[in-house]
Amino acid sequence: MGELELQVAVRQGRSVAVQQYHRGALRILRPHYLDESGQVCYVMVNPGGAYLGADLFVIDVEVEAGASLLLTTQSATKVYRTPGSFAEQRMTLRLGDNAQLELAPDQLIAYREASYRQRTHVTVCPTSSLIMAEVVTPGWSPDGSSFKYEELRLRNEIHVAGTHGTQLLALDNLLIRPPLADVTGMGFMEGFSHLGSLIAVDPRVDQALADDLHALAAGHDAHTGVSLTARQAGTAALVLRSLSNSTGELNRLLRACTGLLRERWYGQAPMNLRKY
Repeated sequence: MGELELQVAVRQGRSVAVQQYHRGALRILRPHYLDESGQVCYVMVNPGGAYLGADLFVIDVEVEAGASLLLTTQSATKVYRTPGSFAEQRMTLRLGDNAQLELAPDQLIAYREASYRQRTHVTVCPTSSLIMAEVVTPGWSPDGSSFKYEELRLRNEIHVAGTHGTQLLALDNLLIRPPLADVTGMGFMEGFSHLGSLIAVDPRVDQALADDLHALAAGHDAHTGVSLTARQAGTAALVLRSLSNSTGELNRLLRACTGLLRERWYGQAPMNLRKY
């Protein structure tokens, strides 16, 4: 089991951690700043290197009013065989007024006979800004074929806080069970093996932005669609899904999309995490 708690606030013009806690198989590295914006970047680390059967990882992140956080991982999340029970990650994200959070993990790789569940619960304010990007890819198997894992269940639930409680803004639920059906065909993976997702929540989300992202994605070797939610309390969410046969291509596409959002919304250059 691993637990991680991180609370970020503004102090003297920069975002800093005002509270952090970890236990078990989760850590965060020392903070660093990629530019002069004051946004703090933290890197999550799993010293065990992978998720195994019955593993549970609980992550709680709060970004206070006006603060800005970029949260990433040190390397890919690898899920190996999980006999007996699935591996699970539960993440809770809370954003205050005018808070900014970018969640940019490395790819999720599910190997042969792996079962993994990921649940992310997000609460934003009407003025919050959230960008979440992720790539899912099947891991190596002895016969060289894809989709040898048992199950991937990725659930994102996003609520908007108001004076009378919270309202549901978006519920994004992805379930892939290769043993139960052919997931490679029409209406699902469409002959592709890799999946990329981008979720953006911001009061500036609109159809024009969706059109711009769709046009940007058209320049990549991937099959992409973009959806918008209805507005709630003055904000809205955008969900981009992209299919490809290349982790690298999906990473380039998502970096291009997040780069557009960073420049347009925050006046920041595209992120350069300099991991490799």
